[in-house]
Amino acid sequence: MKAARLYRYDPEFKGPEFLKIEQVPDPEIREPDDVIVRIGGAGLCRTDLHIIEGIWRSKVNVQLPYILGHENAGWVEEVGPGVRLFKKGDPVIVHPLITDGVCLACRKGNDMHCENGVFPGINRDGGFAEYLLVKERNLVRLPEGVEPRQIAPHADAGLTAYHAAKKAAKLLEPGNYAVIIGFGGLGHIAFQVLRALTPARIIVVDRSDLALSLARELGAEHLVKASNTAAQEVLDLTQGKGAEVVLDFVGEGGSIEQGLAMTRNAGFYFVIGYGGTVQVPAIDLIFGEKNIIGNLVGTYADLVELMTLAGEGKVHLATTYYPLNQINQAISDLHHGRIKGRAVIIP
Repeated sequence: MKAARLYRYDPEFKGPEFLKIEQVPDPEIREPDDVIVRIGGAGLCRTDLHIIEGIWRSKVNVQLPYILGHENAGWVEEVGPGVRLFKKGDPVIVHPLITDGVCLACRKGNDMHCENGVFPGINRDGGFAEYLLVKERNLVRLPEGVEPRQIAPHADAGLTAYHAAKKAAKLLEPGNYAVIIGFGGLGHIAFQVLRALTPARIIVVDRSDLALSLARELGAEHLVKASNTAAQEVLDLTQGKGAEVVLDFVGEGGSIEQGLAMTRNAGFYFVIGYGGTVQVPAIDLIFGEKNIIGNLVGTYADLVELMTLAGEGKVHLATTYYPLNQINQAISDLHHGRIKGRAVIIP
């Protein structure tokens, strides 16, 4: 099969060939619950850029070269003898973590913290290829009328945004404010989820005119251009108090400091994007009683719920499609902020 593999880290992101397109052996069924998925679309994520830069090399044990791609959807191509719920041709989205189902975290429904989980595209071969080997237990059947290429980024971007927004929704009441920092691939999904689940007033903060135009298209009423005065503008919109919830999908370049400044006393600052460092004097945490919450992708149940919203037309993805042989162009476009919404790679 054709695949895009990472051969070397590129800390300075010079390129132009970040991944190498080549022929590799097709995956094979080895265990009874194995499933081979024919990829219909694989989302390109900023995490892929961080992997290429080498930021993840100290976090995961992976041998180069390997295939990236952790946002995958397609059709069942082949199943192991123990697979009961899926057959060839079924359209599916792949939950990003292959879990064992028997550890305590899995049994509690917190499968993103599986003690023995494997993450295709992160620490083993992923979906920037024609086929992907997964397990039956991490497949979610797609709603009728939903195509794999349309929703592939929901496997991580959408799932992460939903997981954070669902937690935030439990904290928001009528009249409350929520701020979304970064209206890119994740932020525009979180906006739609919050709008579907909460009565909160939503403020969008982004430095990109392209992103702000997307926010406007989706119906956002309060737009703030990211700058040194963004925190003050949010305070002005919230009568000087700040927002009850701030979801930071950037996590670097000053967004952390500004995000905390936008969060009202006893409010909740969600860290979703990463790259920077959260540094808060202890006395400030005590005085403001602000809550800082980390977020890691989402559970299998979260993905099922998100697919329900997608099937009902309540959450839409803005997507740009690239054939697999143009993946390096897609990577460059994402790095330089030229993509509106999410990029999806088509084998």
